[in-house]
Amino acid sequence: ETGPVYRTWESIGELVEDPRAALTHLERVNAQVDLRAIRAKKFKVVLDCTHGAGSILTPDWLRSLGCEVVVLGGTPDGRFEHPAEPLRENLTQLIEAVQSLGADVGFAQDPDADRLAIVDNTGHYIGEELTLALCVDHVLSRKQGAVVVNGSTSRTTADIAAKYGCAFHRSAVGEANVVTRMLEVGALIGGEGNGGVIEPQVGYVRDSFVSMAYILHGLALREMPLAKWVETLPRYTIVKDKLTCRKECVAPACESLQRAFPDAVATEGDGLRLDWPDRWVQIRASNTEPIVRIIAEAPSDGAARSLCEQAKAIVAAVA
Repeated sequence: ETGPVYRTWESIGELVEDPRAALTHLERVNAQVDLRAIRAKKFKVVLDCTHGAGSILTPDWLRSLGCEVVVLGGTPDGRFEHPAEPLRENLTQLIEAVQSLGADVGFAQDPDADRLAIVDNTGHYIGEELTLALCVDHVLSRKQGAVVVNGSTSRTTADIAAKYGCAFHRSAVGEANVVTRMLEVGALIGGEGNGGVIEPQVGYVRDSFVSMAYILHGLALREMPLAKWVETLPRYTIVKDKLTCRKECVAPACESLQRAFPDAVATEGDGLRLDWPDRWVQIRASNTEPIVRIIAEAPSDGAARSLCEQAKAIVAAVA
C-alpha cells in the first residue's frame, strides 16, 4: 500500500495578502440593509469595543452609516478596562454613557468582535440572548426562511419564527454545529444566544457587524425606539448554573432527570433538553471541565429559577 505523502511547509500552498479583505467584508454587510434609511436617522450610538479587534473597523463603519458615535475601549491593544465578557455587570460604563448622552443604542462587542450585547435607549441592558432574537425578527419581517439556533438558545427566537410561519431548527451547542445545520436546511439566518448572529450572505460565522447593521436597519424601518421594539418580543427569563459532575455520571443524571419529568418532551444528543409549552431545561456536560451546565427558561424569573434548582438537585443526587 502507498502511505501518506508528506510535504514541507513551503510546498503546502501559498500565502496571499488581500488589502481589501476588511472592506470586502463590510461591503457584504452593507448589502444586507438599506443604507439610505439608516443614514437618514442619524442614530446616536455608544460603542464599547473592549480594546479588541472591533475597534479597528467599527467606529468608522458606524460613522459611514451616518451615526454619531461615542467610543469606549477604542484602542486595539487588548488591555481590557473591564472583564471581556459582555455581561451587564461588566458594562456599567456603557450603560451610564447611553443614559447620560441620550443615545439610541449601546453596542458592546466581545474582544474578537463576533458577539454583540445591546443596551437600549433607556440604558437597560438587553443582553446577548435578544441580539439574535431582534435580528431574526428583523430579517423574517422582510423575507421568510428557515432559522437555526443551538439547543441552549432562548425560545424567544423559536416563537418569532413561528409568528412568521418559518421553519425552526436546533443544533448542538457550538458555532460549527449551528453552521452545519444551517447548510443542511438552507437556513436564511442562524446563530447562538451568546450574541452571535450568522448571516449566510456575509459568511458562515458569527458577526457583530451583521448584528449592528440589522439592529440599526430595524430601528430605521420601525419608527420606534429600541426599548419599544423589545417590548414587542415574547419574553422569557433564562437562568444558568453548573455543578461538578464526573463524566461517568452524566448519562445517569440525564436518565434521572427524564424520569422526574415524564410530561416533558425530551431531546437527547447534546446532553438532555426537556421542553414544555412555555418553559424548558437543559443539562449538558462541559467539553473542557468535569462539570454539568444547567440552563432553564420560563416566563418568569421565579419559575426559571425553580426549574433550574429542581434539575440541579436531581443531578446532584447522582453526581
